[in-house]
Amino acid sequence: MTSGIVGYGSYVPEKRITVEEIARVWKKDGKKIAAGLNVKEKAVAAFDEDCATISVEIARRAVEHSGINPQDIGAIYVGSESHPYAVKPTASVVADAISAGPELTAADLEFACKAGTAGMQMVMGMCMAGMIDYGLAIGADTAQGRPNDALEFTAASGGAGFIIGSKKDETIASLDNTFSFTTDTPDFWRRQHAEFPRHAGRFTGEPAYFRHVVSAAEGMLKKAKMKVDDFDHVVFHQPNGKFPIRAAKTLGIPKDKIEAGFLTPIIGNTYSGATMLGLAAILDIAKPDEKILAVSYGSGAGSDAFCLTTTKLVSKKRNKLPVREMIKKKNYVDYAEYVIDRKKLKTL
Repeated sequence: MTSGIVGYGSYVPEKRITVEEIARVWKKDGKKIAAGLNVKEKAVAAFDEDCATISVEIARRAVEHSGINPQDIGAIYVGSESHPYAVKPTASVVADAISAGPELTAADLEFACKAGTAGMQMVMGMCMAGMIDYGLAIGADTAQGRPNDALEFTAASGGAGFIIGSKKDETIASLDNTFSFTTDTPDFWRRQHAEFPRHAGRFTGEPAYFRHVVSAAEGMLKKAKMKVDDFDHVVFHQPNGKFPIRAAKTLGIPKDKIEAGFLTPIIGNTYSGATMLGLAAILDIAKPDEKILAVSYGSGAGSDAFCLTTTKLVSKKRNKLPVREMIKKKNYVDYAEYVIDRKKLKTL
């Protein structure tokens, strides 16, 4: 059996804070930092938005786009670094909110920024095995960085989700293949009860992000017996606006092939949602019979790579709310409002 995407949804909060505004508070050179990161601003959650509310909105939009009965969803997985509860699944909240279940399996996943794509692999396998008719995989985060830490300039909020099924006549993009590359590389971590994550600075680059992303992409090409020239669009995990460009260059991928899904410069790093939002943005504009290479990255460390082929339905079944159109709706906040919203969320 095969599997493919039958519908998807995405969500990016309206609130934005610029890199220069964050830098102003810490008396740093905002223009220099923005240029160095290739990030102008980031999307931030309001005081009443968390991983659960974002995931519910994503799920509702995905169900609407797919046109399926939510009762036919047999599995829901939500990948995130910022689940609102340490013990209580976000996935069960999503299931009830979209009137799915109770006859389904659901779980929360955690593998830093690739937890959402791990869910995609799980649902993909379950569909191919005939265990379920449809499954929903979501990657969403309300990521935060420690005040005055490098992460604070990029850690953002948002996400996307995909409903995956096995009926060829319903899919907008087939999931042709997947490949993963995983090692014990502790570039980024957060201890139990710690409020903010810690990272190993420059160690997060070469031995972590680049080794895993490039290795996963090369492994996917070898497994699928394809070359980079065979792909029309490519999306990588986007911790900042520099790393994906460098990864593409290393692999010999022209910059124009990553443009459709390249979102971090204008919304920041949405962590578990980054690769999935990029893929959703590509599907918003993709034409039939186009090849897509998607490669996630999660600290700790691992990457999941996917090879997709769009079908004729991709242009006939367009999402009503394209990612880039949604991103245009924004409301800038200053650092004080940004901090107040974060503190209010903790008291809910």
